Amino acid sequence: MSGTDATPAGSAARAGTALRVMVVDDHPMWRDAVARDLAAAGLDVVATAGDGPQAVRRALATRPEVLVLDLNLPGLPGAEVCRRLAGAAGGTAPKVLVLSASGEQADVLEAVKAGATGYLVKSAGAAELLDAVRRTAAGEPVFTPGLAGLVLGEFRRLASAGPRPAPAREAAPQLTERETEVLRLVAKGLTYRQIAERLVISHRTVQNHVQNTLGKLQLHNRVELVRFAIERGLTAD
Repeated sequence: MSGTDATPAGSAARAGTALRVMVVDDHPMWRDAVARDLAAAGLDVVATAGDGPQAVRRALATRPEVLVLDLNLPGLPGAEVCRRLAGAAGGTAPKVLVLSASGEQADVLEAVKAGATGYLVKSAGAAELLDAVRRTAAGEPVFTPGLAGLVLGEFRRLASAGPRPAPAREAAPQLTERETEVLRLVAKGLTYRQIAERLVISHRTVQNHVQNTLGKLQLHNRVELVRFAIERGLTAD
């Protein structure tokens, strides 16, 4: 697998500044095409892999910021790759963008619960994928149209089946009023750009509020943040 798993030429020169990405897929032609497209757009493709165990090893060795991951992998399923990297890499775990041929509800939910930040089906175009990788790196959830509502609906179902939510003002007493306001909008499915427009603040300020909130609540990603907010009734109008 050495010939098809090499880092694309030219990416190393950008390693100091470009977004570090790793591509995992068991189909060499597809994997190499995705890697070439991302490298041509200026991203630093630090590694590729063709199976689950190889993906875990190479991700731990190269520390990409974003892992573009297929789910149907030999040796270890993509969802398990997510879980192992989250458990082994600590605070340096890559953000995961699933790129899969499947848009089935079970596959989407399993990936998100395993820690994936976003989920695209392989019918996405090159420009859409590039935008998704960059947004994933910024911590934004990115989904093929229709899938975001599916994920949010599942979290609502889980929350309604659990313990009675605490009142909103008791949900996160350590958060500022603005952090709580941003958290509520995040949980309602708004993008960072939409939140910035609604609150008349910058996109960067929204990102900072989300990162501060994750740290205060000791959560790892936006998926956990959304579930936290839903379970505590912060999405109620």
